Amino acid sequence: MKIRNRIRSVAAVAAATALTFVLMPAGVASAHGYISDPMSRQAQCAAGIVECGGIKWEPQSVEGPKGLMSCSGGNGRFEELDDDNHGWEVTEVSSPLTFTWTITAAHSTSNWEYFIDGDRIANFEDNGARPPSSFQHTVDLSGYQGHQTILARWNVADTANAFYACVDVDIN
Repeated sequence: MKIRNRIRSVAAVAAATALTFVLMPAGVASAHGYISDPMSRQAQCAAGIVECGGIKWEPQSVEGPKGLMSCSGGNGRFEELDDDNHGWEVTEVSSPLTFTWTITAAHSTSNWEYFIDGDRIANFEDNGARPPSSFQHTVDLSGYQGHQTILARWNVADTANAFYACVDVDIN
């Protein structure tokens, strides 16, 4: 039942996000993407699983300079994403693990990186391609066990910025 409610919450967040961008006036900079499954920290905020600030309304907005290793992407508006003791729900997983991204504004993409404890565990080159509104990466987590926070970084090809997402997992 809890998983079904989570799926409904994620679907509701995705629908509300899409509606928000349809209703935005032209010229407003909109935000762009996040991991929706397993639920990233910002997805948990948007679904109301964890109490958060402004990220609740814009889970796709965690953007900052390329090369950072923080869940907030260095964005002070979303600093609660960097707090490991904020009450994040941990998802039990096994290896390999598939990550689903929800994209609200597709950018030309350099690559997608995944990290555990600062070590890059996966890299997906996109050579300037624009991602679809939903897609997946499968990452090998062998060699890791227990509670881990996985940092995902979407490096945009045509700007100096990247988008950031953290997912808390318990690897069996």
